[in-house]
Amino acid sequence: MKENITEVKGVKIIPLGGLEQIGMNITAIEYEDSIIVVDCGLSFPDDDMLGIDLVIPDVTYLKDNISKVKGFVITHGHEDHIGALPYVLRDVNVPIYATKLTIGILENKLKEHNLLKTTKRKVIKYGQSINLGCFRIEFIRTNHSISDASALAIFTPAGTIIHTGDFKVDYTPVFGNTIDLQRFGELGKKGVLALMCDSTNAERPGYTMSERTVGKVFDNIFAENLKNRIIVATFASNVDRVQQIINSAAKYGRKVVVEGRSMVNIVATASELGYINMPDNTLIEIEQIKNYPDEQLVLITTGSQGESMAALSRMAASIHKKITIKPGDTVIFSSTPIPGNEKAVSKVINELSMKGAKVIFQDTHVSGHACQEEIKLMYALTKPQYAIPVHGEYKHRMKHAEIAQSMNIPKENIFMLSSGDVLEVSGEKGKVVGKVPAQGIFVDGLGVGDVGNIVLRDRQHLAENGLLIVVVTLEKYSNQVLSGPDIVSRGFVYVRESENLMDEAREVVVNALDKCLSKNTSDWGKMKNEIKDSLGDFLWKKTKRNPMILPIIMEV
Repeated sequence: MKENITEVKGVKIIPLGGLEQIGMNITAIEYEDSIIVVDCGLSFPDDDMLGIDLVIPDVTYLKDNISKVKGFVITHGHEDHIGALPYVLRDVNVPIYATKLTIGILENKLKEHNLLKTTKRKVIKYGQSINLGCFRIEFIRTNHSISDASALAIFTPAGTIIHTGDFKVDYTPVFGNTIDLQRFGELGKKGVLALMCDSTNAERPGYTMSERTVGKVFDNIFAENLKNRIIVATFASNVDRVQQIINSAAKYGRKVVVEGRSMVNIVATASELGYINMPDNTLIEIEQIKNYPDEQLVLITTGSQGESMAALSRMAASIHKKITIKPGDTVIFSSTPIPGNEKAVSKVINELSMKGAKVIFQDTHVSGHACQEEIKLMYALTKPQYAIPVHGEYKHRMKHAEIAQSMNIPKENIFMLSSGDVLEVSGEKGKVVGKVPAQGIFVDGLGVGDVGNIVLRDRQHLAENGLLIVVVTLEKYSNQVLSGPDIVSRGFVYVRESENLMDEAREVVVNALDKCLSKNTSDWGKMKNEIKDSLGDFLWKKTKRNPMILPIIMEV
């Protein structure tokens, strides 16, 4: 006789971003009629995304299931985890839960986008749990390169999911306490269904150094450069780093100037909430620089990634209104280039060096992400049934999968997902059961999603080959050519030096028109295609280039 066993339904884990690149982290977790969303970040455009400012996740799936969505739970306040919220909240307006500093930074963003009044937000303390639909979510203290980072324990009817957020194990953090390893161990003893763990540094062996080690390096640099003005570029969100620069400045009797919009915003928020301790009379306004000699000044600025509009890049290019780089300045890059930014960073370093500045970029940075031994520690403590490497490019997650295997997670229980995959896991089994839309959406100026792949392809074409416009005026009814064809070139050839080519091109267009008229073709679409094809063939033969050709036909 068969017994009736009610099958436990699986919980669905749906990453909508953050698995193909470092950035744009967002994951939906769904059980029956409840969905919660972990993080909602943006990523920065690749070189081939011409003119695009930001890339945000596609939340079509959340819009289609809006009645189920209970809230956003945010792990920490970095752009790649909160940056897309102002765009996404317009369509998915649900409450946001996060720790104090994270909410503080987010409120700055919401203010800029006029969303403060319409967005519910709640500050959560470590160890506190919230109930959203059929989920209970607990915030667990971790360390990262921004204060108030947390991991999430998500208790679902199918089992417990742990999402580490971005983390490292720092036994001597600059601010706050060390990561709550004990809590991870307790959860591991009770049984963890799945671990979603940070992969950013999975290729690096060993441990990540403590943030404190950077403080010692700063002290040494300050001691060696007593006569020079010191400029430090770092990530605005790395509040602990900023604190250490302030500590060294205070120790050596220097005044601190904070420069760069995001830096000013975050330092103000962090000071207000008590995450930065600024000794009295240390901070001065940028206008007061002229009242102090160089050896009494430290500038903390944005632009450590070589971004063209950031404060340091403007100083290097001599277009900063208030600060001019001069020989003897010591410039410290307190970050490593994010993959893809290496060229921009070395350009800024070269420009600074040409102006006589001394540039330091060794040993002035430690990562905020776990290296291999810390990832192993996370597996040893939580003992998950399933491993889901997140946050990183494919190569990082592949290495992470190897680490998970070395920690006795069976290969079939490790899921290398792509954004948009729907993974269903329960105590019995785990498998990918579907796919939802998860292409990035491009933000260009004020337009969100109005520039797609086709527009980008056109931009690429224009950027690589230029544009030719052919203007012809035809007589109404008889279709006789009244004026033209005139050819205008932009970004294809310099017309004054290529008059012969232009004359021949005009001939080609005239012949194409004659051909159409001799066949009595009055369909303008066909005429335009004929002009495009014949002119395209001619130019390719002559120049081996393919400009974009736009025929314009007018009738009088």
